Amino acid sequence: MRLKGFWETHKKALVSYMMAGYPDYETSLEAFRILLKEGSHILEIGFPFSDPVADGPTIQLAHEVALKGGTKSKEVFELTLKLRKDFPNTPFLLMTYYNPVFRMGLENFCKRAVEAGIDGFIVPDLPPEEGGELKKVCDFYGLSLVFLASPTSTQERLRLICDASHHMVYFVSLTGTTGAREILPMDRLVEKLGFYRSICQKPVVVGFGISKPEQARDICRFADGIVVGSHFVKLAGERKIEELARSVRDISKAVLEY
Repeated sequence: MRLKGFWETHKKALVSYMMAGYPDYETSLEAFRILLKEGSHILEIGFPFSDPVADGPTIQLAHEVALKGGTKSKEVFELTLKLRKDFPNTPFLLMTYYNPVFRMGLENFCKRAVEAGIDGFIVPDLPPEEGGELKKVCDFYGLSLVFLASPTSTQERLRLICDASHHMVYFVSLTGTTGAREILPMDRLVEKLGFYRSICQKPVVVGFGISKPEQARDICRFADGIVVGSHFVKLAGERKIEELARSVRDISKAVLEY
């Protein structure tokens, strides 16, 4: 299992998000390749959905444009399979809302994901209390299920999230939706990560708001990795491929300083 194997051999990770099909299929494929070539350690693949409640304006737009361009499950799985052939060892996580999984059928969705080279799922609108059925199917197919923790998560809830997540936990840096921020609440985040460490020993990556090397450097002093999404998606949407490559390199370098 690639995600489990990664954490057995690596201490830090840049998790990079990109939306499949945004701004179009070929450009997104190129952007994914840039993420992988320039230093991303784990790839998070956005699955277009009509009501992405956890996402801010940048990624909401990416969902909308990808759907209007005809990106559906078939295209997403075709894209991931192409990437898998060229990058056989990198963990791929599909970031999807629960509705597409439910509509396709849990077993069918997981089976197709495995065939396309996916290693697991992040499902932001699926709480651990309701994730048991999907977790069972993921167990059967050897897929990782990653649940989200937040600054408001209680001790009891953090234990639940830790137990429910297979190989890592996604810690949301702030309340609200995704999107690049100039300033992150570092004091509170450090406090909450210390609280997390006292409860859960699984690797934790921090997402929402991160867009700069200095932010990555600061957070990776206390976390096992970071997730960068809106910043990379915005560059891809503007077709700034060279700037995207440079940004991935700079942030990856900052992550590895710790």
